[in-house]
Amino acid sequence: LVAIMARLRGPGGCPWDREQTHASLRPYLLEETYETLEAIDAGSPDSLRLELGDLLLQVVFHAQMAGEAGTFTIDDVIAGLVEKLIRRHPHVFGNQQVSGSTDVLANWETIKERERAEGLHGPEERATSAAGSSALDGLPRALPALALAQRLQMRAAGAGFTWPDLGAAAAKVREELAELEAAAADGNGAHAAEELGDLLFTIANLPRYLGLDGEQALRDACAKFRGRFTRLEERARAEGRPLREYSTDELLALWRAAR
Repeated sequence: LVAIMARLRGPGGCPWDREQTHASLRPYLLEETYETLEAIDAGSPDSLRLELGDLLLQVVFHAQMAGEAGTFTIDDVIAGLVEKLIRRHPHVFGNQQVSGSTDVLANWETIKERERAEGLHGPEERATSAAGSSALDGLPRALPALALAQRLQMRAAGAGFTWPDLGAAAAKVREELAELEAAAADGNGAHAAEELGDLLFTIANLPRYLGLDGEQALRDACAKFRGRFTRLEERARAEGRPLREYSTDELLALWRAAR
């Protein structure tokens, strides 16, 4: 695979492959990642095998370009990963004792903090740590917004900054909703956008109190909406009317019937 990628990028190789950069491949990396997740959700081993291959291609592609630039090679990528796995599993490769996965996760975070202090993370994180260590260091800013919101609040909670229970967190959601409604009533778009962000951020905190995955819960809700809306469309087609011609009450009746 590495040799094929080198050939594609080399003289006489594929013009498209030769034109690519780390930045130009970014959307493809995201696309392949989401297609892999879809294969997992579908429970299809064949699809997962194919999508993992496409995802692996992205890793090799980026490593090949880095090798051409003289920054690192695929061997460096693998060696760094091997070192990290050994370093973060002292209960397997060392003498540390653990009683279960809770201890493993706690040790993992402790080891990551030590790695940050020793400069074993990326330059952006080292700069942040040098300016003052934060419990939020190391979270990629490019994470999807829902995942980032959940991870930020999980880190903050680990440092002791958290609501005491679900009731208090839910009360904060209601407070943010009231502030959004007030901002919308004022007609201030920028203020409304800020309050909407605060509301979404606060809602993203609720799954933690329920022991649930917010991303999966939202995906399940999207799937439920898709199925129900499709059934609603089928009913409208059977009646021979486009949806835009239905009144609000009629649409609600269709929606209830599509359960």
